[in-house]
Amino acid sequence: MHIAFLTPEYPHPKVKTTAGIGTTILNLATELIKHQHQVSVFVYGQATDEIFYENDIKIHLIASKKFDIATWFYYRKYLEKYINQYVDSDKIDLIEAPDWTGITAFMNLKVPLIIRFHGSDAYFCHLENRRQKIKNFLLEKWGIQKATAYISPSDFASKITQYIFRIKHKPIIKIPSGLSLEKFHNPTPNDYQKGLILYMGTIIRKKGVLELAPIFEKVVREYPEAQLIIVGSDSYDIKTKLASTWLLLQNALNGATIAKVKYLGKVPYHDIQQYIRSANVCVFPTFAETQGMVTIEAMAMQKAVVNSNIGWANEIIEDGKSGFLVHPKEHDLFANRILQVIRNESLNATMGKAAREKVAADFDINQLVIKNIDFYLSVIQEKK
Repeated sequence: MHIAFLTPEYPHPKVKTTAGIGTTILNLATELIKHQHQVSVFVYGQATDEIFYENDIKIHLIASKKFDIATWFYYRKYLEKYINQYVDSDKIDLIEAPDWTGITAFMNLKVPLIIRFHGSDAYFCHLENRRQKIKNFLLEKWGIQKATAYISPSDFASKITQYIFRIKHKPIIKIPSGLSLEKFHNPTPNDYQKGLILYMGTIIRKKGVLELAPIFEKVVREYPEAQLIIVGSDSYDIKTKLASTWLLLQNALNGATIAKVKYLGKVPYHDIQQYIRSANVCVFPTFAETQGMVTIEAMAMQKAVVNSNIGWANEIIEDGKSGFLVHPKEHDLFANRILQVIRNESLNATMGKAAREKVAADFDINQLVIKNIDFYLSVIQEKK
């Protein structure tokens, strides 16, 4: 097969941004190549146009376009025309796109389209109990309606998305996003900086980063040697309308703790592992995910994690065994779980080992790629 991915992000130096969507595509694309399939990646919204190969994956950078009216419509039609020409010339069999922003709205693609639930704006608004712009909802709804079938990384994301968009009579299959265990390996799991807490992810309210201020202050009160490292891109805060969520977090920290917090900003994907290895415990107090790839990456490297207990998280962590699950607003309990890991080296080791075993059992891309291939084939054959 020749599988194509349409995406706003991808882990490559030439691409403007990357996060969970891009990482998921890279992991899957790499395995598809190993199974003798062809892969193309169409990355829209870029600064320039360019086509190049990276590890046998054909990558199209597609520049942003401005139109005199309705750019939201005409840019989608521009992408449709661009993609369809390569469907013909490169004999693409199927296209996968994310639900985010409804990029496939108004597109009439020449091959089957699969939408993977990475998390739409409507999905996150639902979880955060905030209103969504009608235009954004309609674009996502129309984009999702264009799909032949759907892939969800969790039962929770499937149920919520199906409810929001009233999806009926089209197949939804659960296939978790996976990672290569060979690339996430920690040969010395007991070698870490005691008291070092690591947060990885976008600096944004929905990821629970503002909850880190009261949580970390409670940790420092009990364990003054604790340090917090924050890795990820800063972002606009939707509630206060401020340009920097990191600035909001700084303002929420008191003078005794702010000196113990180090913000590293965006770090290249290949450098993330060194920070995971150094950490005593990794924390993810997020309010909204479809699965949580950064949690799984930390678990794969045998790190004890203290994670949000909302929905999807119960599908990746067994509380008290492969990690701790706590609601982000339960600051005292969240801090206490962190302190448990820091103070109890035996617990840290056994929890990290169980975390690795959980990832190997449920999130190994070598196994999950087969499920993706089988589903792709079934969709293609159904359309013939």
